[in-house]
Amino acid sequence: MAEKHATNIVKMKKMKTDGVPLSMLTAYDYPSARLAEEAGIDLILVGDSLGNVVLGYDTTLPVTIDDMVYHTRSVVRGAPDTFIVTDMPFMTYHGSVDETLRGVRRLMQEGRAQAVKMEGGLEICDTVSAVVKAGVPVLGHIGLTPQSVNMIGGYRIQGKDPEDAQRLIKEAKALEAAGAFGIVLELVTEEVAEAITKALSIPTIGIGAGRYCDGQVLVFHDILRYASPYRDKRFVKTYADVGSVIREGISTYVKEVKERSFPSEDHIFKADEHVLESLYGAAEKGAK
Repeated sequence: MAEKHATNIVKMKKMKTDGVPLSMLTAYDYPSARLAEEAGIDLILVGDSLGNVVLGYDTTLPVTIDDMVYHTRSVVRGAPDTFIVTDMPFMTYHGSVDETLRGVRRLMQEGRAQAVKMEGGLEICDTVSAVVKAGVPVLGHIGLTPQSVNMIGGYRIQGKDPEDAQRLIKEAKALEAAGAFGIVLELVTEEVAEAITKALSIPTIGIGAGRYCDGQVLVFHDILRYASPYRDKRFVKTYADVGSVIREGISTYVKEVKERSFPSEDHIFKADEHVLESLYGAAEKGAK
């Protein structure tokens, strides 16, 4: 594999200008991060989606700063030459600025992330500005914001009417003005995502937001169908079905253990003669 150099927020902005799409993928542990970096991914997001796909929660809401620090550390070890963004979890950036900065500090110092991501629009712009002024890059996130799923009435497509479209454009511009280096657009209609992308000087990264964003992000477990049962999503493309391969491999292992066909002669270690004598005695060994 060719030597890889980590991107940064300056390079990302230039990639937008040059029309070079950004590739982003979630990762939650050392092996997934290692594989993503080896594949040449531009950015890795340690998403609070780990609550769903790794920790087994129904939503992202139970995920804590401790969870994010732990998983971010693992990802950074696996992908030292990739730009790592980590999610600020639910309700860790809606209180005082001091409280927010304590969480950011933990993700940066203990987790060793290079940037944080925050969900929300106008209501978080002051917080984004404070974090950026503290020297930490912030990736915005508008459209469907999973941490607010109870407020927005479920996982609904955003930007389907003129009022909502204008709201999203206004929020995107406000986040750019607050200092965000980029914005994730989730489940936004393609036309609105394109308009936002054209209106900003910073990159947009889409997930279910059509073809005209400056980059795309998907969940590791989605593109690989690494789940059971797997729920199909219209905006996801399956690139490999590792879930089926893993299940079949484990099923074969269980079958061979039950049949005593594993371990076979190829998987065992033989003891030296003197070890056999010490275990059974010379006479018993001779009898065999």
